[in-house]
Amino acid sequence: MAVEQTQSAAGPGTVDRRTMLSVFITVALGMLLAALDQTIVSTALPSIVGDLGGAGHLSWVVSSYLLADTIAAVLAGKFGDQFGRKRVFQVAAATFVVASALCGLAQGMQWLIAWRAVQGFAAGLLMVTSMAVIADVIPLRERGKYQGALGAVFAVTTVIGPLLGGLFTDHLSWRWAFYVNVPVGIVVIVLAAFTMPSIRPGLHPVIDYLGIVFVSIGAAGLTLALSWGGTEYAWSSLTIIAMIIGSLVSLAIFVLVERRAADPILPMRLFRSSVFVVCVILSFIVGFAMLGAITFLPTYLQYVNGASATASGLQTLPLVAGLLVMSIVSGSVVGRTGQYKIFPVVGTAVITLGMFLLSRIGAGTPYWQLAVAMLVLGLGIGMSMQILTIVVQSTVAYQDLGVATSGVTFFRTLGSSFGAAVFGAVYANVLNDRLPAAVAASPGVDPAAVTSPQALHAYPDAQIAPIVDAYAHAIHTVFLAAIPVAFVAFVVALFLKQVPLRGTARDTAPDVGEGFGVPEAADANQQLQAAIARLVRNKGRTELPKVRERSGASFGASDGWSVGQVYLRSRLGRTTTVEEISTLYHLPPEVLAPAFEAAAASGYLTSHNGQLAITEAGALEVEKLVTALKAWLAGELADWGVDDPELSRALGEVATQFVNQDPQHVPGPMGLFASVNPTQPTRGS
Repeated sequence: MAVEQTQSAAGPGTVDRRTMLSVFITVALGMLLAALDQTIVSTALPSIVGDLGGAGHLSWVVSSYLLADTIAAVLAGKFGDQFGRKRVFQVAAATFVVASALCGLAQGMQWLIAWRAVQGFAAGLLMVTSMAVIADVIPLRERGKYQGALGAVFAVTTVIGPLLGGLFTDHLSWRWAFYVNVPVGIVVIVLAAFTMPSIRPGLHPVIDYLGIVFVSIGAAGLTLALSWGGTEYAWSSLTIIAMIIGSLVSLAIFVLVERRAADPILPMRLFRSSVFVVCVILSFIVGFAMLGAITFLPTYLQYVNGASATASGLQTLPLVAGLLVMSIVSGSVVGRTGQYKIFPVVGTAVITLGMFLLSRIGAGTPYWQLAVAMLVLGLGIGMSMQILTIVVQSTVAYQDLGVATSGVTFFRTLGSSFGAAVFGAVYANVLNDRLPAAVAASPGVDPAAVTSPQALHAYPDAQIAPIVDAYAHAIHTVFLAAIPVAFVAFVVALFLKQVPLRGTARDTAPDVGEGFGVPEAADANQQLQAAIARLVRNKGRTELPKVRERSGASFGASDGWSVGQVYLRSRLGRTTTVEEISTLYHLPPEVLAPAFEAAAASGYLTSHNGQLAITEAGALEVEKLVTALKAWLAGELADWGVDDPELSRALGEVATQFVNQDPQHVPGPMGLFASVNPTQPTRGS
């Protein structure tokens, strides 16, 4: 069972590699669960509507999940600090399992939407807590590659979600798109119980509950009004007008609350920066375009082209391929050149073109033409999405690094929710207007078959042509309505300022997951460590040995590692023994004992009754390394203002983590600060 640990300023507690790998597998499965359900229902939606009815509520199966996910992502970090990451992770996983089972059992659209919201809230907690657990457990030297792998999990699930949804729908039932989460979720809960360290919360953060309440009411109210307008209620009805006014008032109160909150979820001072304002507007619209398109393209492919659910998932891959390729290319180019403005400008123009091309599709459109349109849209989204995060991280103060980064993600997810709702409202309004006449013009077609793509295409093509035309026209109108929105994004992008990028943005390539909107923590220190982890992943092997040389520390790699192990525990107020450290690294004490004896003989350690302690000379040498590391990191982060007391303290903590961590966590027998030395203790396999 996991050992209880206390969170310290020095960083995460020391854990062995086996535990690190076990924890990573656990959180990766949790991330897979949460990310998969953002897109897995897209190809199942036509079958869900055919089974449960309620085509007018179709978009809310997606929107309810995304809205709840957005709110939970804001709260996840605070809950983790207050109650412990492991507890939050397990509760979120259990809630996700229950909600998934109840979604699969749904007998009506309202029931499904309600439990999709619960599922979304649990998913938001899971995704952000997964990232935080990696920061708690994985040493900073290795964290970059683990976070990159976790981002890749998020990206891959976004890609395969529609395909899996189609496979389950065709070969089992759409309900299995939800049931599949149950066994995987149970495995995640069990793994977390046995592998995840229980780090006792050392913080009691102030949670901005009022801000959460009012932004939730405002966002949900507007999304619901947009979804219901013209379908459930007339746009001029008292219900829709009251919902819009109430939502706007709630958002206005949210602004007032944030101006007075001790720790606001979205500090209003961020909006003094024109760069931040432009980035959040663009993030909103990019999210709007991405999820709106992913949601309704399978609907077109199934109702109009008669594709199976699986085929519709495969046929939307050009969109995701364009997004993936361009996310990687744009991130790499911006990292090398520092020039980023061209990507949002060109990207939004390409999104506009993609929406225009999609608006030209009809009942007789060949697939290659649709594939080109999807590819163009994907390329445009890929040019814009992760670049906005990089820009924000290079323009805000250190204290706002976390909330600004998570703010971009917040608006992107909110845009996705609005996109699904607006596209859904347009689709439902046009379809309700055209479909009755189309059914009347199709004699012999059972009206009950119209809502199911499989039942509809069981009839001869000529007999259902008017109905297919009605669906095609509805989808055409959806993308036609999206063109002016995308054009507004292009105009807004023209006002984005080009500013010099910080060292961590210039010298590191963003993770693939960022191109797909992987949620970001709102904690500045976590964001700082994530940036440094990527920096070390890319530059550490060449730069950190130079840092060790500049430090002037007199001990060699073996002494340095041994002293660092004791130094770490002394900062935690603990003593240690060779046996304890040997157990951590799965080695017999006899293997490591000579290294600690040599450090003691050099005057860096003392040993009394087996208890190791660091001497003044040993502490002095370690501090030299810490100081040199801090100076290097400060140079890389100079644009953040290294004189800021909070940043200076955080850099000191990060530097201490590097010195204290096992050098075997990086390639080479001596670690990042060492040169090859055959006397260095090595870990057995």
